[in-house]
Amino acid sequence: MNVLLTLRVALRALRKNKLRAGLTVMGIVIGIAAVTAMVSVGQSAQDLVQGAIQGLGTNLIVVYSTSRRSEGAQGGRGTIPTLTAADCDAIAGECHSVLAASPLINTHAQVIYGNNNWKPRDIDGAGTGYLTVRKWQLRRGGFFTERDISAAAKVCVVGHTMVEKLFQTTDPLGKTIRIKNIPFQIIGVLDKKGANIAGGDEDDIIIAPYTTVRKRLRGSSFADVDCILASGRSAVQMSSAKEEIKQLLCERHHIHPGEAADFGIDDLTDLKNFAGKVLLVMTLLLAAVASISLLVGGVGIMNIMLVSVTERTREIGIRLAVGARGRDILRQFLVEAVLLSSLGGVVGVLLGAGASVALTMLINTLTPGSQWPVVISLKAAVIAMLFAGGVGIFFGYYPARRASRLDPIEALRYE
Repeated sequence: MNVLLTLRVALRALRKNKLRAGLTVMGIVIGIAAVTAMVSVGQSAQDLVQGAIQGLGTNLIVVYSTSRRSEGAQGGRGTIPTLTAADCDAIAGECHSVLAASPLINTHAQVIYGNNNWKPRDIDGAGTGYLTVRKWQLRRGGFFTERDISAAAKVCVVGHTMVEKLFQTTDPLGKTIRIKNIPFQIIGVLDKKGANIAGGDEDDIIIAPYTTVRKRLRGSSFADVDCILASGRSAVQMSSAKEEIKQLLCERHHIHPGEAADFGIDDLTDLKNFAGKVLLVMTLLLAAVASISLLVGGVGIMNIMLVSVTERTREIGIRLAVGARGRDILRQFLVEAVLLSSLGGVVGVLLGAGASVALTMLINTLTPGSQWPVVISLKAAVIAMLFAGGVGIFFGYYPARRASRLDPIEALRYE
């Protein structure tokens, strides 16, 4: 019996009992749809988190102050400021694996324009490399220059949320806002960035020269900065960039081998890897729970195939009597089982893809701050289809084997 004839006979057998066949594959359909949807939504969550982490900056490296041990006591991160803008300039100029660097000084204050006022999430003092490090674009206007930094100019760049809260439909460029009663002229508007990984509004920000923030808003005459943001030239060069920064700062801060450094260096690689592993485990867990229905569907296929063998005992006897071999009967019933589960797999994949789109849209509707990307996992769909075929083979083999071992004479006498 050739393959095409086997398929025709299998399709004819399934068409005779359409309702029973449809009810049989429901478990497979639900299982495949659930697996496809859960894996797709999990992949969407991974893409969202990885994108949010990447949105913090291009290959971002954070250099922060620590303190040395003094009389048996060790201070925590940022206890004693040890970094300066000169350190940042040295990193940008002497570390070949570093693309750009910017000092960072943060403060908070109420901002006033006309009759409107707003307290932004962040007022950052930064250098000219800030936009490159943070992978941020300007929507309108320009950014401050080295000359503005040297003169501690009262200029700033604002985020999209600041424009909405203070200016509404008014053009903010060239307008003057007051921060701690100090006038700042707006010279640029940042492109919209959205929420960060912690859910904070990245657009609720004002950026000014770090010298301006330090002298005029903080009232400090010291040269220290809160931290230094640096960007590696590529993901491959992140390790070498961190090592170059470490060696340079140890030389500048006169830290000898074996001594504790008065600075620390972090990057986002560990955070990205950790987040990816956690989300992968959660996705696999959801897929494993959803795949239980596949086993239930497989048991249903086995049950129906056993019923089919019983109903078609005389047919099997006739085929054996006219020359069909046991392996032909085995293949016939095995093809029917695989065809049944595969049809359920196709329907399940289509329903799972639709469910993943619907779930993503629902999540975006219920959580206005975050935009989950719509992801349909082709890998999950292919694996689900292969698994469906495997379920058909596994649970269909016993009924097929039982049918192939029937005695022709006994089968012909069966009523």
